[in-house]
Amino acid sequence: MSEHTHHHHAPPSEIEERVKKLESLLIDKKLVDPQSLDLLVDTYQNKVGPKNGAAVVARAWTDADYRKRLLEDATPAIMELGYEGRQGEHMVCVENTPQVHNMVVCTLCSCYPWPVLGLPPAWYKASSYRARAVSEPREVLKEFGLVLDPEVEVRVWDSTAEIRYLVLPLQPAGTETFTEQQLAAIVTRDAMIGVTQVSAPDAA
Repeated sequence: MSEHTHHHHAPPSEIEERVKKLESLLIDKKLVDPQSLDLLVDTYQNKVGPKNGAAVVARAWTDADYRKRLLEDATPAIMELGYEGRQGEHMVCVENTPQVHNMVVCTLCSCYPWPVLGLPPAWYKASSYRARAVSEPREVLKEFGLVLDPEVEVRVWDSTAEIRYLVLPLQPAGTETFTEQQLAAIVTRDAMIGVTQVSAPDAA
């Protein structure tokens, strides 16, 4: 039996279809410049996004002095790496340890640190996450596949229009010899929100 060389893609969701139609309508009516729209999308996908936060985390894992500055006053420390802008004016970094696990929520809306994490995922904005992250954080973490020992304290931080949070995850064992770039490659958005942990790459 020969292998299929093409890939099956899931049909676009209703929201995706509506966005595409709205985009086409705005372009057809010349209300939006396609090049400007492409630039905006590129900015949030490639320049403002989780890879920025991953670079911050990797620097903190490899540079003790930077880590200290990040935990003491995150906004200027993040700006040192060139990441600043709207929704990132007042940042606080909270550190995971073997004894404490941090997770972030915005209970009122979806306040989120765009310069280091990009646009918020849909689940972060969902009312169920916003309510349950506070009332039953361990259950929420389990749904993300993270089961913590009962001895580990879970701290939930509520982002606001004034303050946004970045979680500094635990560096996984076995990555002590990794370069800063290699470390940044394994840091995920969800780990910087605190709903998962960073895992070392499969040895294979």
